[in-house]
Amino acid sequence: MNVNMDSVTEIFLKLLFLLSVPHRHMALAGNKYNCDAQLVSALPQSSFSSSSELSSSHSPGFARLNRREGAGGWSPLVSNKYQWLQIDLGERTEITAVATQGGYGSSDWVTSYVLMFSDSGRNWKQYRQEESIWAFSGNTNADSVVYYKLQHSIKARFLRFVPLDWNPNGRIGMRIEAYGCTYRSEVVGFDGKSCLIYTLNQKLTNALKDVISLKFKTMQSDGILLHREGKNGDHITLELTKGKLFLLINLGDTKTHPSDAQINITLGSLLDDQHWHSVLIEHFNNQVNFTVDKHTHHFHAKGEFSSLDLDYELSFGGIPVPGKSGTLSRRNFHGCFENIYYNEVNIIDLARRHKPQIYFVGNVSFSCLEPQVVPVTFLSPSSYLALPGMSGQDEVFVSFQFRTWNKEGLLLSSKLHRSSGGFLLYLSDGKVKISLHKPGRVLSDITAGAGLNDGQWHSVSLSVKRNRISVTVDSDMTSSAHASTPLQIFSGDVFYFGGCPRSGNVSECNTSLGGFQGCMRLISIGNKAVDMISVQQNGFGNFSDLQIDLCGITDRCLPNYCEHGGKCSQSWNSFHCNCANTGYEGATCHYPIYEQSCEAYKHRGNTSGFYSIDSDGSGPLGPFLVYCNMTDATWTIIQHNSTNLTRVKSANRENPHTVFFKYSASLDQLQATINQAEHCEQELAYYCKKSRLLDKPDGMPLSWWIGRTNETHTYWGGSLPAVQKCACGLEGSCIDSQHSCNCDADRDEWTNDTGFLSYKEHLPVTEIVITDTDRPNSEAAYKLGPLLCRGDRTFWNSASFNTETSYLHFPTFHGELSADVSFFFKTTASSGVFLENLGIQDFIRIELYSPSEVIFSFDVGNGPSEVTVQSPTALNDNQWHYVKAERNVKEASLQIDQLPQRSHSAPPDGHIRLQLNSQLFVGGTASRQKGFLGCIRSLQLNGMALDLEERAKITPGVEPGCPGHCSSYGNLCHNGGKCREKHSGFSCDCTFSAYAGPFCKKEISAYFGTGASVTYNFQEYYTLTKNSSSHASSFYADMTLNRETITFAFRTTRTPSLLLYVSSFYKEYLSVILTRNGSLQIRYKLDSHQDPDVFSTSFKSMADGQLQHVKINREEEMLFVEVNQKERMKFILSSGTEFNAIKSLTLGKILESGDVDEETMKANSQGFIGCLSSVQFNHIAPLKAALHHSSSAPVIVKGHFTESNCGTLAGADSTSSETTHSFAGVIAVVIFILLCITAIAIRIYKKKGMYSKNEAKGSENEDSAESALKSELSMQNTANENQKEYFF
Repeated sequence: MNVNMDSVTEIFLKLLFLLSVPHRHMALAGNKYNCDAQLVSALPQSSFSSSSELSSSHSPGFARLNRREGAGGWSPLVSNKYQWLQIDLGERTEITAVATQGGYGSSDWVTSYVLMFSDSGRNWKQYRQEESIWAFSGNTNADSVVYYKLQHSIKARFLRFVPLDWNPNGRIGMRIEAYGCTYRSEVVGFDGKSCLIYTLNQKLTNALKDVISLKFKTMQSDGILLHREGKNGDHITLELTKGKLFLLINLGDTKTHPSDAQINITLGSLLDDQHWHSVLIEHFNNQVNFTVDKHTHHFHAKGEFSSLDLDYELSFGGIPVPGKSGTLSRRNFHGCFENIYYNEVNIIDLARRHKPQIYFVGNVSFSCLEPQVVPVTFLSPSSYLALPGMSGQDEVFVSFQFRTWNKEGLLLSSKLHRSSGGFLLYLSDGKVKISLHKPGRVLSDITAGAGLNDGQWHSVSLSVKRNRISVTVDSDMTSSAHASTPLQIFSGDVFYFGGCPRSGNVSECNTSLGGFQGCMRLISIGNKAVDMISVQQNGFGNFSDLQIDLCGITDRCLPNYCEHGGKCSQSWNSFHCNCANTGYEGATCHYPIYEQSCEAYKHRGNTSGFYSIDSDGSGPLGPFLVYCNMTDATWTIIQHNSTNLTRVKSANRENPHTVFFKYSASLDQLQATINQAEHCEQELAYYCKKSRLLDKPDGMPLSWWIGRTNETHTYWGGSLPAVQKCACGLEGSCIDSQHSCNCDADRDEWTNDTGFLSYKEHLPVTEIVITDTDRPNSEAAYKLGPLLCRGDRTFWNSASFNTETSYLHFPTFHGELSADVSFFFKTTASSGVFLENLGIQDFIRIELYSPSEVIFSFDVGNGPSEVTVQSPTALNDNQWHYVKAERNVKEASLQIDQLPQRSHSAPPDGHIRLQLNSQLFVGGTASRQKGFLGCIRSLQLNGMALDLEERAKITPGVEPGCPGHCSSYGNLCHNGGKCREKHSGFSCDCTFSAYAGPFCKKEISAYFGTGASVTYNFQEYYTLTKNSSSHASSFYADMTLNRETITFAFRTTRTPSLLLYVSSFYKEYLSVILTRNGSLQIRYKLDSHQDPDVFSTSFKSMADGQLQHVKINREEEMLFVEVNQKERMKFILSSGTEFNAIKSLTLGKILESGDVDEETMKANSQGFIGCLSSVQFNHIAPLKAALHHSSSAPVIVKGHFTESNCGTLAGADSTSSETTHSFAGVIAVVIFILLCITAIAIRIYKKKGMYSKNEAKGSENEDSAESALKSELSMQNTANENQKEYFF
């Protein structure tokens, strides 16, 4: 839902005035500073109980810490995981610490245990820490005391210690103590038909600080906790729905208020567990915090809605007058409240003392009744509960409730009496199914309910009577199913709930179904409730791997560890993140799938185009679309919504013309991109006629612009921030030397102040304000270009580590729940630590362990873990290698280059927080051992780049920067381009390539019209006469060729055609032609006294209008020809092996007369009409020379000859970029359409007067600008229009 937080939350604030809890009320919940008294030592024997006892001298009453009575502690009859020791503290108490010992002077002690607590001695809850069940480490001998300060205190009357592990050479033995203080509270109980109403003090309605706090417990999944309503349907409600709390703020009348003026915030889960949950709603100034237990939702509030009309009444537990706003169907709260505070007022205390501000509806009691319901937890797929059946009866009736997250699981099974068949009641895809079977066949199979794996309680009733089976889910007759069976059914001896005993791999239920994991309660067989406490005490029945008297279900999606909007789903043991459409990947949607910059895309070999970039990597900012212009420098281009030249009239200081610019990215995303770039700029053109920018030097500005930080700026394009001038004022070239801007000359003719703003901290321009166009004949026009950013400061940021003891240190890395580290390295060393950060126990380390092995190791409190990647080739080859390591609450992973990623799953219920406290060491360790020798580059931690170069400048043994990029990136230079080293990176030198572009991949093509000719001269003819006595062949020995490599592509429909001709001073030549039938023919004449060698390709006609690629390679008499990257053909020359004194190369028509054969003459009569592309003859690129260097190269161009692209965008070279960002291309189209729609909408709004403020000033768009202005500005505007070409 799109929520307008600004307006709606203000309503909430003005109405509830929820003040922060005062300190004296905190004291009521126990003195936090002195809550460590011994709670157990003075208790009577009757306060101790246990699951069993070994003997009377091992009874639980002897379990006091440091006491030696009896046998010196408690020991159960049997040492297994179903034993427990319980303390009754007499009343609800705040417990802040616990301590344990073993049995005095014995070999009996517990090494691990869990702590449970309860208000009633029923329905226990396990103590949790780090959102996981936390097992306490116990004792290592009989008499040492192990003390634990609880991270968060427990408020309960009963405390239970449940041993998990004990000394293998002894048995369970315990002495215990608990520490804390009295917990005083006020409670009130509601029966689901009542509520309590508090009348507000109207004098407090202007309070700036508010809070409301309360605790509640309930077994019902739905109910109103808090409600306040007005006369027209406006209301504020805190409501429990399906075990979650919803804060609802509604403005009621949708005609008066827009539909987005509502807030619906959800917090908490499984809150219907009959345990206390705390709620806190705070407001200070504009900040609102809504907290349920430990989870808080923060939001800001602004704005005012004076039309909201609310009563001065606040109701707890329900809505007093149902039907005001159609709320009749909402259920009142059934359960208990504790310690309700509202603006320093103890509401329950007022109610208990019958104060006039309080009145009741229905029955409200000042006590909390505990329903005696005993839930059961099925912990694993092998758990089961076996209960006796009603053997031989002709009717079966079983009912129970269950809750689970699993879609599958066996709920109930039984064998039939005097039959080899049986029935199964099970969950399948979240539905209840019942299957009646005999060996070899299924007699009936019926289904009821859907979506039952939602964590809510659901009831199931199974009824079998003679030949009829029926099953009902949630007492809903529409969710019931019935079937008749061909045989009469008689009840069996045993009912198995949740699973079956197994003997070996065979289940006694004869089913392959997995066991149920979840909770059950209210089990009834034959309309008689099952007493689960008797089962627990082995009175009857049997069970395995059960927890009786608690429901151990947890919501693994709360808190939601799926980042960046990933959708969380769960089973009993784990959660899963669906990262679709988030722009992120990994187990928790943490790692970005898009690169951080255009520079990174470029060095994956991509070409110019639209790309999504994620400028803060795995940080909170999402990806956004930009245009990457991959020239020698890499430009990131970000558009805004107002690129037209816009005219302004009738604006003054009282009524200024203001325009706001919205970009295709948020300001935070823009800031991250700008910070990362080496340089950013934005062209701002201001045209003026009697419209000044500055009133007078150093005076009040008449027009200004506002940048990203919301500061006003009065310098203009091409100038500097420190001076209040335009570019001409800096250069001393203004049309009036008395002024610092051309426009300030205030002339009655058009002039301009135009240039690039390039101070990064001020960009982009977000607003322009113009005030001086209201005098006669006064007007202005402005145009703002896109934001342009060049380079990526982090991509090449590197350091060289020259000694094993050298390292760089940085502040502690904070990645408690999710941490990712990525970098490039190159080395010749066989091992070394890349990075290390230590905590007290926790640590994180990435190291080169051997020449072909990288290890990522860490510890978050569950013991050290390692993820290892083995490379099939050595990694110490002095080339750049990429490392990416990630650790989150679900798994740890490591990837090297393009090798398969390795991962290691985290334990489902272990510690999850990585807690570090030392400095982060890069290139070494704190011990100065196993340091790294080599280079580390582009080091990123959780999307933040570390400035290695800056730190290296002041660190001995470490040098900023790292040479030698070509060894790794040289393969990005294609088509004969040469890699050249730069301080930051490399470049491709395309001098001797027929291609251009950053990687020599851009084909250079030209269209040849009728009679067009390009001649490249290898030697000028006049040099022959300089030394006539010398024999020409020796004089031109350097131009004698034994081999040629020729590549080109062409497109034509004309035959015959001359594609390429190379002449010699000795009447030798090479011609490549298309014959009349369209076949390719190569004619070599290397002996002036012989006819030429002629070689034809037997392909279909190549004059079909398609792009054809040709490669010709001669090595002495061997000739190899390859067409369209198909099989290479081989020919043998007979006319010679030397091409002597070559003179020139001609593309298109030969203009000079030459001695050539008849077929070449026929082809030359037509010349070539069509497109030629990427022509290369050895190291000469004649087409490139003619198009790009015609003034300096020895090239003669005749006829109609223009640069073209030959349609090569469909060629092979572009496929890589298309596949890489095809998704981005789709987004680009969508966003382009949206931008167009937005632009049209804005114009319509302007026409309609929605922006009347602007219209009053006479603002017009370029489409309505007068032709006079266009013509006057056409010369000045040419450069600006070219910027559009730059973008698109």
